[in-house]
Amino acid sequence: MYFLLVCSSGTRGTENFRDRIGISSNRISVYGFRTFCTGTDKDLLSKKCVPCNSKDLRSMTEESASKLIPKVDGWNLVNEGSTFKLKRSWKVKSLTKGLEMFQLISDIAEAEGHRPDLHLVGWNNVTVEIWTHAAGGLTENDFILAGKINALDLHHLLRKKVTT
Repeated sequence: MYFLLVCSSGTRGTENFRDRIGISSNRISVYGFRTFCTGTDKDLLSKKCVPCNSKDLRSMTEESASKLIPKVDGWNLVNEGSTFKLKRSWKVKSLTKGLEMFQLISDIAEAEGHRPDLHLVGWNNVTVEIWTHAAGGLTENDFILAGKINALDLHHLLRKKVTT
C-alpha cells in the first residue's frame, strides 16, 4: 500500500504516522515532500496510486524521473512544453484491437484513480501518455500506472513484427 504524507511540522508528525502504520524506511524526497510506502520500493506493481487532491502536490524533477524510468521498460521520458511525461506507443492488429487495448488500460487506470491520455492514430497506432495533471508533471503515481500497463498481456492485440 502506498501513502503520501506532507508534513510541515518536521519529523514528529512523520514519526507518529510511522508508528501507527509501520512505514518502511524506503522513501523518496521531492521538493521537500516525501512519498512513503509499505513493503519494498523496488516493485511498482505492489504499489497503489494515491489521490492527487493536495494543493501542495509537486511534480518530480527530471533527475528523479530519470532514476525511475528504467523500472518501466518501453516507456520514454519526454519533455513537452516544460512538462515531463511518460510516453509509449504500440502497433495493434486492427482498429478493434486498439479499442480493446484502450479498455484494458482504462480498467487499470480507473482502479488506480488515474487518467492517462490515450491516442489512436490511424487505425493501428496506439500511444499512451501519462503524467499527473494536478501536479503539472510526473509523480510516482505515473510510474506505478506505467508498470501496471506493462504487466498487461497485450500480445494478442499487437501486430507481429515482419521478419525477412
